[in-house]
Amino acid sequence: MGTPIPARRPVATLLAALVLATAVQLTVPPAARADETPSVPPGTESTVPPPEVDPTAPGLKMRDGATLAGAKVLPIVSIVESQGGEERREETSTNLKFALQAEVLFGKDSAKLTPEANSRIAAIAEEIKKRNASKIRIFGFTDDLGSSVHGDVLSKQRADAVHGVLSPMLASSNVTYEIRGYGEQYAIADNSTEEGRRKNRRVEVSFPTGG
Repeated sequence: MGTPIPARRPVATLLAALVLATAVQLTVPPAARADETPSVPPGTESTVPPPEVDPTAPGLKMRDGATLAGAKVLPIVSIVESQGGEERREETSTNLKFALQAEVLFGKDSAKLTPEANSRIAAIAEEIKKRNASKIRIFGFTDDLGSSVHGDVLSKQRADAVHGVLSPMLASSNVTYEIRGYGEQYAIADNSTEEGRRKNRRVEVSFPTGG
C-alpha cells in the first residue's frame, strides 16, 4: 500500500453546487468581453450541465440595460493542500486531480525523478485503484522562465517520467493514458514571483470519477 498524500492543512473546502443564475452582464461590444480562453487544460473541465433559468422570474432583479449571463454550475469542490503547497488534491463531482510541484519529483531543470518521488506516485496509484479509474491524464507544466520551446519539451519529459513509474503500478488494470506537456500554458499562479513560479512548475495526474 502506498503512503497517503499528507493533508496537513486543508486550505479550502468549497461547497459550491451554486447556480450563477443571478449573474448579470452589461451589453458591451464583443471586443470588450473577457478572454474566453479556458483556464484549465481541455478534458478537465466540469461536464455538469447548467440548469435552465427563467429570465422573467419576478425575484430576479437586474439594472436597466443589463442582460442575464449564461447559467453555470460550480460542482462541489474539495481542495486539500500540504503546508508548503508541494502537493495538492482537488476533487469535484466529476474529476479527481493530484498536482505535485516539480521540486518534490525532480531536480532543477531535470526530468529525472528523485528517489522520494516513487512513494508520492505510489499513493496516487492506490487512489486510482480504489476508484477503479481507467482513463488517466498526466499533464506537465513549467513556469515562464526560459524559452517556450524548452518549457514544452521539459514538461512533456516530466509527464512521461511520471507515467513511466505509474504505469507498472497499474499493470493489472485496464488503464489508458493521455500524456501531455503544456509548458507555461495554464498557469495557476503569478509567474512574477518565485512562489508563483514554483506552483506553476508541476505535474498533474487526474481522472474522471464518473460522479
